[in-house]
Amino acid sequence: MVQHTDFLLSSPHGRDFAVDARWEADGQAKPVVVFVHGFKGFKDWGHFNLLADYFAHHGFVFVKLNLSHNGVEPDGTDLTNMEAFGNNNFCIELDDLGTVIDHLKNNPAQIPAQEMDPDYLFLIGHSRGGGLVLLKASEDSRITGVATWSAISDIDQRWSPEVMEQWQKTGVQYIANARTGQQMPLYYQLVENYLANRDRLNIAKAVEKIQMPLLIIHGEQDETLPVQMAHDLHAQNPFAELYLIPEGDHSFGGKHPYGEPHLPTPAQAAADKTIKFFQEAIARS
Repeated sequence: MVQHTDFLLSSPHGRDFAVDARWEADGQAKPVVVFVHGFKGFKDWGHFNLLADYFAHHGFVFVKLNLSHNGVEPDGTDLTNMEAFGNNNFCIELDDLGTVIDHLKNNPAQIPAQEMDPDYLFLIGHSRGGGLVLLKASEDSRITGVATWSAISDIDQRWSPEVMEQWQKTGVQYIANARTGQQMPLYYQLVENYLANRDRLNIAKAVEKIQMPLLIIHGEQDETLPVQMAHDLHAQNPFAELYLIPEGDHSFGGKHPYGEPHLPTPAQAAADKTIKFFQEAIARS
């Protein structure tokens, strides 16, 4: 039976954020997976709780978090805090992920010590979270292996020069959330943070540096981030494994809310491949 715990951690950037973990209590020390959502995402989006249970059933402690400035309040379940969302940036997200890793490596009270083996710590990132886990893996040697699902391959080509000029002039641009109808602000500090930290936030160079096991998964029907991005990442590190899912869209069949009792077929394909990849990485270590 899957055990489930929720807790809060404090971001070094001034906001608490929610984390949850799931595992099967059998007294065996299990490897840990940390799952990072993408832009406009959150830890309880769509099928992500089913995904957590699925990994728990396959012998992992599965941890997912709301990045501190993703727009979800510490006790919330959806995007409501637009001011926090607008003040998010890539370095905040990297530091949030570091906070989670530090916590898991330091005998967390929320997860029984006999149930987890933090010496085996893997990252999965979806969409923008995929870029995030690549950046973190390149700077943190404590990570055992990484899988990206529909990941971005760069940051600096997200916006046209015209958009950038207007953004700088007004200090904000708005992104529509088609699901909720919200106009979500992005303050220009996001660009300033990127420009001040270009080396740390260079995904292509990060991928080149990664020496741990790396799996790149992408749906061939991705309507948001073209599958070419997966090929670009693989070109930066040919030692990585590239796995394409022919019927996979950007969310691997997921939507929010998601009312089905089982994972979407493309999401299960991504999960099965990732589980096998992580198990093989452990066996080789």
